[in-house]
Amino acid sequence: MTVIIFWTSILFIFYIYAGYPLTVFILSRFLNRCVRKSAICPSVSILIAAYNEEDNIEATIRNMLHLDYPVDKIEIIVISDESTDGTEDIVKQFDSSKVRLLRQEPRAGKTSALNMAVPKAKGEILVFSDANSIYAKDALHHLVSNFADPTVGYVTGKMIYVNPDGSPIGDGCSAYMKYENFLREAETKVGSIVGVDGGIDAVRKELYRSMNPDQLPDFVLPLMVVDQGYRVVYEPAAILKEPALKAPRDEYRMRVRVSLRALWALWDMRHLLIARRSQHSHVHPFTRSHVPNSAASQPPSFLASQPPSLYAYQLWSHKVLRYLAFVFLIVAYLSNMMLWHASLGYKTLFVVQNIFYLAALAAPILEIYGFKSRVLYLSNYFTLLNAASAHAFIKFLLRQKMITWTPRKG
Repeated sequence: MTVIIFWTSILFIFYIYAGYPLTVFILSRFLNRCVRKSAICPSVSILIAAYNEEDNIEATIRNMLHLDYPVDKIEIIVISDESTDGTEDIVKQFDSSKVRLLRQEPRAGKTSALNMAVPKAKGEILVFSDANSIYAKDALHHLVSNFADPTVGYVTGKMIYVNPDGSPIGDGCSAYMKYENFLREAETKVGSIVGVDGGIDAVRKELYRSMNPDQLPDFVLPLMVVDQGYRVVYEPAAILKEPALKAPRDEYRMRVRVSLRALWALWDMRHLLIARRSQHSHVHPFTRSHVPNSAASQPPSFLASQPPSLYAYQLWSHKVLRYLAFVFLIVAYLSNMMLWHASLGYKTLFVVQNIFYLAALAAPILEIYGFKSRVLYLSNYFTLLNAASAHAFIKFLLRQKMITWTPRKG
């Protein structure tokens, strides 16, 4: 029985990190649902929820004002979540006809801030930005071009990490982000992706649905869009630059927060985990004049995102099992320990597991002394992600929730 438990755990771990990506990649080759993009310029409202962001907000607003997009088609709305520093004073320095300030009090978190701002937004497309997000000059054009396809309801861009001077760290993507971006490209061709970055996202305004304060908008809203029969797609040409988190504990706290809110999002939207067609009616895309005639003339049934069984499979594989991977890792370790005397092969596997986790623990210490290695980084980040998922799962079982946030921290 111990042997069966061990190899079943190994099989699940392999499937979560390699089997599913391979399956989706193969499916993408057969389905290949490319997005029919076009150069369109609908009106856009950029929403920025901010709490005590006086160090970042000015640069972010200036960046948004200088994007390569018609000035008369952009409005910027900053929602201060009862900031106590100079954030609001900085925002007030800008032309109020272009940059609007809303204040939320008492402090209630990002989701409540967005719920408050959306009814006041004038744009046909809502763009969600973080207070420290710096967009590439053409990012907005690339984002909205996807909405020329009437099947698309939500678009997410590509985030790259940068140094304080704005230069990319390496090629700007960690191995983890490269892995996630590969998945997003494949999932887009299958139909819809199941994970977004949150700092460079766009949605048709009429598809926005008010969320509970504790719900994670970066996860729940895309699920709501899929539930309405529209696609959520990835646009790698829409680039967002954000400073990397330096301290491992900041990364860990952020991962715990995101994982916990994602678990609650999966719980709230659990009907999508069941392979059945949503009962929601389709919402017609924005004005036909913004879409090519070939797309606008399609019948409403053309808007169906993808078979519900396929999306349920993606959610289970990419999210549920991924957040529960720590269970299989723990079981694999403990069952391997029990099989120590079974054979030399099991002894070897157990030693390999211990070396992997010791390398993960040693990586931050070795980096202090100038010793860097991609293998050490990967082992450390893999362990950090799964430890954070385990921590978040315990909080989830205890029915704990996280609503507010602190800048640059988890």
